[in-house]
Amino acid sequence: MSTLKIREIQPEDNQQVAEVVRTVLVEMGVPKVGTAYEDEALDDMFATYQQPRMNYFVVEEEGKVIGGAGIAPLIGLEEKICELQKMYFLPEARGKGLGAQMMDTCLKFAKSEGFEQCYIETLPYMESARKLYGRSGFKSLNKPIGDTGHYNCTMWMIKDV
Repeated sequence: MSTLKIREIQPEDNQQVAEVVRTVLVEMGVPKVGTAYEDEALDDMFATYQQPRMNYFVVEEEGKVIGGAGIAPLIGLEEKICELQKMYFLPEARGKGLGAQMMDTCLKFAKSEGFEQCYIETLPYMESARKLYGRSGFKSLNKPIGDTGHYNCTMWMIKDV
């Protein structure tokens, strides 16, 4: 029997989380420059998310990290808007409703931290992710907000939390 659980990131998860994110980005054909692939934070996600109003959650199955997502203040609009960050799942995690569960976990955390809205950047060909965001109530924006540094992400969405 599979034992799936969503929990907060721990220091020993760092390597697995970085591998999940980079593996999925390569699988999706995402540019390595101007996206999460080159973020220095990927190599020490635990420390990165130990700041105020930030948290990163992982999906673990039988001791293996198979996905994750985080919430952090959106740079430039920190007081009221958070950003859903680095939400990626390996193929074995997909199609099990984990995306919706992770989204719920992240948005509950965002609300508990006093954020009013949540922002996402994505790419046109990440269709499954965009469908999940739409089902979760995210609406498209015409241009980016904040200062994420992910200039190759060309789709932007936001929702009230």
